[in-house]
Amino acid sequence: MAEKMNVESFNLDHTKVKAPYVRLAGKTEGVNGDTIYKYDLRFKQPNQAHMSMPALHSLEHMLAEFSRNHHEHIIDVGPMGCQTGFYLAVMNDDSYENILTVLDQSLRDILQAKEVPACNELQCGWAASHSLEGAQELAKEMLDQKNEWHQIFAE
Repeated sequence: MAEKMNVESFNLDHTKVKAPYVRLAGKTEGVNGDTIYKYDLRFKQPNQAHMSMPALHSLEHMLAEFSRNHHEHIIDVGPMGCQTGFYLAVMNDDSYENILTVLDQSLRDILQAKEVPACNELQCGWAASHSLEGAQELAKEMLDQKNEWHQIFAE
């Protein structure tokens, strides 16, 4: 691989990972003692598949909203530009199993949802680009492969 980059994911060999997976992508210590853990929630296989923007956008809204019902220290849920997954930032929780539980519970909430939260022009910057059904399909696919979330690299 080329020179070490500043962005952690740019140093990850995307040809060796096997989606779906959940991996700790980084840990940052704050000056006041707090620690932020950044997780790579990979839904699609890099360079082979990606999420459509309306489905990804709705999934982002729902993960951002619903995950906070299951964990009080969620900082952010942000989509990857490559449309293959999300980054989840959480404060002061180094339990990988807790994060898997939060993801599981949030995805189950998405399957039960009747609408996408904040899917309107007042609360969203591109309210026309949403798909509840697409987000639910992605959530179901991820849950159906839950037993693979621990395996990050192809064998």
